[in-house]
Amino acid sequence: MTSVTAGRIILLNGASSSGKSSLARALQGRIETPFWHISIDHLRDSGVLPTARIRSGEFDWRSMREAFFLGFERSLLAYVEAGNDLIVEHIMESEDWLLRLADTLSGQDVFFVGVHCALDELERRELARGDRPVGDARRDFHRIHAYCLYDLDVDGMLDAQANADLMIGAWRSRSWPLAFERLRARRDLG
Repeated sequence: MTSVTAGRIILLNGASSSGKSSLARALQGRIETPFWHISIDHLRDSGVLPTARIRSGEFDWRSMREAFFLGFERSLLAYVEAGNDLIVEHIMESEDWLLRLADTLSGQDVFFVGVHCALDELERRELARGDRPVGDARRDFHRIHAYCLYDLDVDGMLDAQANADLMIGAWRSRSWPLAFERLRARRDLG
């Protein structure tokens, strides 16, 4: 069996409609090595969930949700341990989720990026998209960055290509300990 070098992760956290997908696509198109672009939306849109049966009420999404997100997070470790580089979009809905993911990915090269966007723009984008429950962006805006510690912050209202170039430069010159290591240390001291 051949030895595999673990992959790396660039993890984007931002409110719904903050520009994570556009940024991930721009980054994937510009970075010098092949990175996979992975998100919850990709899974949802691929048909992996029994969406029609959830919508009909036959299956209760609330009872399935935690296992779905936990499985997604654990799959990231499998991908990176197999040697795949990843650009991951995720919304850290709670500090518990953030710390759980930091623990799951302990020992991995995770570059954590906060994607920020003004509330009025988030709400405008959410309405224009029409594929999200109205109010998700506002809910996310008021909580998801409060407990995070990032390796880099970007403005999701700026051009995605320019943000991708900024991220690539910061990722290339990243230094340890990275944010996830600092988050775990902060928790352990706290």
